[in-house]
Amino acid sequence: MKRMHIHVGVEHLDQSIKFYSALFGAQPAKTESDYAKWMLDDPCVNFAISTRTAQTGVNHLGIQVEEDHELDELRERLESADLSLFDEGETVCCYARSDKSWVEDPSGIAWEAHKTMGEAQFFGAADAPAESACCVPDSSAVAPKAPVENATGGCC
Repeated sequence: MKRMHIHVGVEHLDQSIKFYSALFGAQPAKTESDYAKWMLDDPCVNFAISTRTAQTGVNHLGIQVEEDHELDELRERLESADLSLFDEGETVCCYARSDKSWVEDPSGIAWEAHKTMGEAQFFGAADAPAESACCVPDSSAVAPKAPVENATGGCC
């Protein structure tokens, strides 16, 4: 099964946990002093918040898979579309051990494709300071290969 992943940077973790718990009708599946995560089935999403992002708001989006072959298929799709894929491989991020790759959409939004392999006791591999950005690699590593024209028109 694939699950949409959304990571949002927040300023006040406790207030945000209260808000999102009310919105989702569920408590977080994981809570740390700087991080919370909901693993929801309806909607099927891995929704995470943390105080470790450089800015508040959407930090990155992604697709989480359960099986190695799903991650391989996702990586192959991105590579065959001639997108600049940054394969991070096995890493520790957001209190989890994961195998992940990154790509950036034409608007500059970072997307991760990842499989979680287990829990971790710390936020990141080097357990970066709280003010550092969450796990998203430098944008030059995941920049699109070719410019894409902006569409004109209204919302959605």
